[in-house]
Amino acid sequence: MRINWKVKLGIILILSSALLYILVYLIFKDAKHELFYIGIDTAFLPLEVLIVVLLIEAAISAREKSILLEKLNMVIGAFFSEVGTEFLEKTSKHEMNTERIREDLKISQDWDKNKFKKITEKIRAYNPRIPLDEDKSSFLDELKMFLGGRRGFMLRLLENPNLLEHESFTDMLWAIFHLTEELDKRMTFDHLPGTDYEHLEGDLERAYRYVLSEWLKYMEHLMENYPYLFSLAIRTNPFDPEATIHVI
Repeated sequence: MRINWKVKLGIILILSSALLYILVYLIFKDAKHELFYIGIDTAFLPLEVLIVVLLIEAAISAREKSILLEKLNMVIGAFFSEVGTEFLEKTSKHEMNTERIREDLKISQDWDKNKFKKITEKIRAYNPRIPLDEDKSSFLDELKMFLGGRRGFMLRLLENPNLLEHESFTDMLWAIFHLTEELDKRMTFDHLPGTDYEHLEGDLERAYRYVLSEWLKYMEHLMENYPYLFSLAIRTNPFDPEATIHVI
């Protein structure tokens, strides 16, 4: 029967400890004091085990959290690639105050954490206004088709249990999925009651606000960790009319 390497290591360490105690006794010839210190060491052993276990657990937890966050950021990246960026681009054209925030959202390579913090705080106080009426029916039809075509993708994201660790992104996903449902249930957007347009306004503005906030967080993550993806994100910035995919 093969002996586990942990068992081998344990035996070696125990024998090494015994040999060291014997060596100390042979040198100093004082069994009384040696037994006293053995007792002190033994009494302290449970506390040492506790300290080591806590440190190891903390290190493992930190590592697991880091891996989980990295996986979550991959999911967030997939969302913006498939849905978020284009949703912002389509909706920002109909948002009344887009021009007021456009300059703030022209992210460039020279941005740093302080710049992102400043703009994030400014955007947090921003309330989008997207008035809807019969004249916007073509926009709503376009949005319905766009979001409906990505319904399956968003459902798969909602099934990801790791998203429970990212509350704000989960809230955003629910908001945009609810908007998708509201649009999908309406056969037409012509001649709706005024109250119905107001209801859709609220759903759209909520989703837009959530997506915009998460987009800023994601852009900061790319800046800090993935310069090449950050470069692409800048060149496809939905708020920069001068953005071009070509590297100039």
